[in-house]
Amino acid sequence: MNKRVIANYSRLTYALFLFPLLLLLSIVLFLYAQHALNANGYVSIQKDFFFFLNSRLGQYPHLQFNLTQMGDALIFLSLLSVFIVYAPAIWESLISVSLLSWVVSSTLKNIFSIPRPAAVFDTSSFIIIGQKLPGHNSLPSGHSITIFTTLTVLLFAFMPQKFLQRILWVLFFVCTGLTLAFTRVGVGAHYPLDVLVGGTVGYLCGLSGIFISRKYPIWSWVGNKRYYPVLQLLLLICSVVVIGKIMNDPLPVYGITLAALFFSLYKITHVYFKK
Repeated sequence: MNKRVIANYSRLTYALFLFPLLLLLSIVLFLYAQHALNANGYVSIQKDFFFFLNSRLGQYPHLQFNLTQMGDALIFLSLLSVFIVYAPAIWESLISVSLLSWVVSSTLKNIFSIPRPAAVFDTSSFIIIGQKLPGHNSLPSGHSITIFTTLTVLLFAFMPQKFLQRILWVLFFVCTGLTLAFTRVGVGAHYPLDVLVGGTVGYLCGLSGIFISRKYPIWSWVGNKRYYPVLQLLLLICSVVVIGKIMNDPLPVYGITLAALFFSLYKITHVYFKK
């Protein structure tokens, strides 16, 4: 599996950056045409669509709240922890993209400083699921960045060779990413454009992280059994954190995450002590 992932990553070209950059440019031009390159205009042009999506998606609060947890890096990365054993090349990229996406997300949120829905609208006028977020860091959606960053690494790691299969594979990941990302609108935390920009930025971060790891293999130690005790400790810490989340809010997604961590811990321990 690891050889296949490395081979797929080696085939990537810089042309893959073109479409998302054009998409971001199109969004900027759209906002400019709508005189919405400011906080008030940005919020105003999305108000109706935000209320529409929020009212529809918010009809399934339990589902939305579970799915939106996938935007938590701890949850999503924990679910993928088993790849440490089977395809460490994926984790070499995941570490790079996670660090990059965190820096980019924090920077952009501070630059734009867009008020979240709960800071603008009457909170009784739309559905809020979970914690109310009244801050001024709406653009871009950090959860959407995390989702698309991680999915991009997986997208190219297991990209099929046949053209039709590639099309279906890409469509599957795009639909999955949008479904997960738009839960941020469903829980009342973000505007639609926050999600689209976040998803696009996440794709760019994911792709950039793959190229960085390909050129600078600074995380190659992940696949080295010598360092497995360090990884075991990290998995144990993650497990404790997830158990804490379960005690506060026993969501099914947390239970699945904990099971994934225990399984990964078992596999890493088994491989480490295997002669």
